[in-house]
Amino acid sequence: MKDQKRAEAIAAERVQLLSPLLAEGLDPAKAREIKARICEQTGISERTLRRYLAKYRQDGFGGLKPKGKGRQPSDATIPPEVLEQAILLRREVPSRSVAQLIQILEWEGRIQPGEIKRSTLQEKLAQRGYSTRHMRMYAESGVAARRFQQRYRNRLWHSDIKYGPYLPIGPDGAMKQVFLVTFIDDATRFVLHSEFYPVMDKTIVEDCFRRAIQKFGVPESVYFGNGKQYRTKWMTRACSKLGIRLLFAKPYSPEATGKVERFNRVVDAFLSEAALEKPKTLERLNELFAVWLSECYQNKPHSALENKRSPESAFRSDKKALRFVDPDTLANAFLHCETRKVDKSGCISFMDRKYEVGLSFIGRTVDVVFDPADITELTIEYEGHTPWRVRELIIGERAGKRPPLPDHLNRLPADASRLLAAAEERSRDRKAQQVPAVAYRRVKKEDSHV
Repeated sequence: MKDQKRAEAIAAERVQLLSPLLAEGLDPAKAREIKARICEQTGISERTLRRYLAKYRQDGFGGLKPKGKGRQPSDATIPPEVLEQAILLRREVPSRSVAQLIQILEWEGRIQPGEIKRSTLQEKLAQRGYSTRHMRMYAESGVAARRFQQRYRNRLWHSDIKYGPYLPIGPDGAMKQVFLVTFIDDATRFVLHSEFYPVMDKTIVEDCFRRAIQKFGVPESVYFGNGKQYRTKWMTRACSKLGIRLLFAKPYSPEATGKVERFNRVVDAFLSEAALEKPKTLERLNELFAVWLSECYQNKPHSALENKRSPESAFRSDKKALRFVDPDTLANAFLHCETRKVDKSGCISFMDRKYEVGLSFIGRTVDVVFDPADITELTIEYEGHTPWRVRELIIGERAGKRPPLPDHLNRLPADASRLLAAAEERSRDRKAQQVPAVAYRRVKKEDSHV
């Protein structure tokens, strides 16, 4: 449902806004500094920020959803020339808040005081790609990077995608390239999950991320590059629901993801060995990789770790408690949603499968909420109806019994034909209009013989 999806999107944005304030061990002075910076960059008041923080700590992700139907897009308009000046002002100094932009425009006499609301300008800037978050990605300059390392496990995870070898897994045994997705812990260099996949899209990142969380708990933060496979609304939603701070590297700064990049170079040694084995299937390649990962990396001394411990030893001996979530919470965080139109048989087509939604929804567009890892059952949402679950339609040799029509589609009894009654009424009106016209012609004809 659109209102629900809008509310979840707003809550996800608010979680990521609060994420710098959720770090463990944050002293009050640093917290005040972060709050002031957030208020300056976003234009929201400190009181609003405190309210968001209190609601999140009390009710989690759900507490940040707007009440009612959520914030609706504004119908207010801003003159194009004024909007262009606001964009120019923001490009000059990306850290300028929306309130400061409005103040400058008022002082320059381009708009009258109170003519433009802060929320309206903020919305228009976001539509054009000049929101505070957009500008923050490009505001910082410089390429020098200092080495850093988290003190405890699961404080920060890194991820990256590496191009793998070609395997005969395509149609008719055609050679097809596979791709390696990796999640690695910053503090211990321990690989949480790494696997080769047959395609390169957002689903492989989500699958690898989900498996890592299932095995080793929820991280405090996750650090991604700028690939489109990472910058998805589904990833933002999942991280926000699980309380994970979502971070992205600055554009054109490969040094920011140096740890996982270094691991990818180590993987080249495995690829050289795998080329000698000539695996014929993706499953066999992953079997060989799992053995190599355990024996040649996870349990091997690492020069960047204290006392040159192995990544697995460092991760297992860390005293930082792991935070796990129950399977239902994890599955809910990774749910996707798409729309489908119900056909004349009351069914929808989804990923080359048929699901029966109901005859009462023929011709309507419904929301399909699903778990990418398991589509045997879907949740259907439609405004005004309680969400319901549907399973894949099994087509047998004989036609099944046609389900009864809903009450609101059943034929209503009638004592007479409303169409014929209306037709008779129109006929009487037409005859009444024609009689005077005939009488006048008759009178005119009789007068001509006088």
